[in-house]
Amino acid sequence: MRFAVPFLALAALCAAPAAQAADVAAGKVIYNSTCANCHSLEVGVNKVGPSLWHVVGRPTATVQGYMYSDAMKSLHSEWTVEALDAYLEKPRKDVHGAQMFFKGLPHEKDQQ
Repeated sequence: MRFAVPFLALAALCAAPAAQAADVAAGKVIYNSTCANCHSLEVGVNKVGPSLWHVVGRPTATVQGYMYSDAMKSLHSEWTVEALDAYLEKPRKDVHGAQMFFKGLPHEKDQQ
């Protein structure tokens, strides 16, 4: 769960019910410094990466208007806390062939 905390907090910012207990302030800091350049928290606003609006509980590769890699489209899974945790640790290791260039959260303090 260490990597999912920032995204759970982001989901809480977007009113995702499963994320209400997350550390919203810490998640906002991580999002602004690490994720905001490529991802939006708004519905339907895709950047280099897809919108993260309600990411927890959402099926993978389903944001309208975003062109996913074949690797991501073939997952046929759901973004659970555990799935986000594994993906955010090392995205290209978790989903071989993913187009996200993010190497993972490098600092232990960001993973709590």
